[in-house]
Amino acid sequence: MPPEEGSLTISGLHLSLLPFTKISFFTNSKEVQRSATALGYVAHAVSLVATYLEVPLRYPIFVGGSRSCIRDYAPSINPAAASASSVPLSLNLKPAEFPLFLDGQDTTRAAYAIFLLNKDLEQLLNFIGAQSLGPRHVLANLRELFRIILSPEYIDT
Repeated sequence: MPPEEGSLTISGLHLSLLPFTKISFFTNSKEVQRSATALGYVAHAVSLVATYLEVPLRYPIFVGGSRSCIRDYAPSINPAAASASSVPLSLNLKPAEFPLFLDGQDTTRAAYAIFLLNKDLEQLLNFIGAQSLGPRHVLANLRELFRIILSPEYIDT
């Protein structure tokens, strides 16, 4: 069972997903900024681990601190329409970029970015033979990833 997500921190910052789900005009802007900073740290860690393990991430990360983004190369067109076209589907792919921060962004896009970041974490966990702790456990999944790759058993292989 994963630990309570609120009990985990990264560089002393709690990852509060509240700003991404219940944002309003009265939401504390400092809390939004702290969450963006924490997500930037997670994105940076995931990017570095993927590089060290030589795993190309399914959803590439643009590391920019508290303004980090994640890209999705899924087709934005109807596959049936693409098959009728003479242009190969691979040429129709344009990356969609999703912000890992909320300032000036749509909350749905930011929430989807967090989902994609967790999918990258899941990809790395699966690569080393571990299971994800679930889609709502970003910091717990990151902790599990580090626990395994820093273990003597993994290092000695």
